[in-house]
Amino acid sequence: MPQRASVGLALAVLFSSLADAASTPAQAQDGRHVYLNHCALCHGESGDGNGEAAARLATKPADLTTGRYKFRSTPSGAAPTDEDLLRLLTRGVRGTAMVPQAHLPAAELRAVAAYLKTLAPRLREPAPAPVPLPAAPTSTPEVVATGAKLFKDAGCVECHGEGGRGDGPSARKGMKDSRDLPIVPTDLTRRPFKRGSDPREAWKSIALGLDGTPMPSYADALEADQIWAVVLFLESLSTPDRRQPEDRLLPGEETLGDQIEREHSRKH
Repeated sequence: MPQRASVGLALAVLFSSLADAASTPAQAQDGRHVYLNHCALCHGESGDGNGEAAARLATKPADLTTGRYKFRSTPSGAAPTDEDLLRLLTRGVRGTAMVPQAHLPAAELRAVAAYLKTLAPRLREPAPAPVPLPAAPTSTPEVVATGAKLFKDAGCVECHGEGGRGDGPSARKGMKDSRDLPIVPTDLTRRPFKRGSDPREAWKSIALGLDGTPMPSYADALEADQIWAVVLFLESLSTPDRRQPEDRLLPGEETLGDQIEREHSRKH
């Protein structure tokens, strides 16, 4: 199975060199050139998600002109931070054609992040501070049992099903995202999730929601420790045979995304 790009070192370099100063027009212009060479194939020259390769993908590329990002560290409905954009570019989105761009130099990735903010008016204002992520409690049978009850009581089974496999009543009826495109609830027994296998990322998804999808924020419905209980319950559902290594491309869309990128690179 093909390997994914290593992202740990790339992230460390990016964040250690990320300046707090606002992006400059020159940086954004540099980012546009990188974007057109590496991103427009799927996301389109204007960022509307209708690039040349989009028709080949079941999971359609994000419309970057809305400025709404599923994977953020900021509250529901808020703009992402620069660090969020860099994480997205460097890590990619698991199970989709958005593969890691960790092969690009740090300066180019920062420039792309600056350019992405010019595509959506709502990103021209500073993003709010990230939501604090509390430390995880120790996983005990009692905590897992609490999480199982909260999973049911909070209505998660409606979409994700009793066993967390993404087969709840709403899923069986068919669901759509904010673009009116079909969307399927995540099978919570498999790893990695779109954000990866780190339980802290699962906490963010539950607490902050995934903007543009039916997955809401539970920050007002559950306390931070209750969200952790749900996360640890979800961890208990994922047996070793349902976990894929983080450094391997997943079959399907992720492998197709890597193939599309390689084809594009050979042509240019």
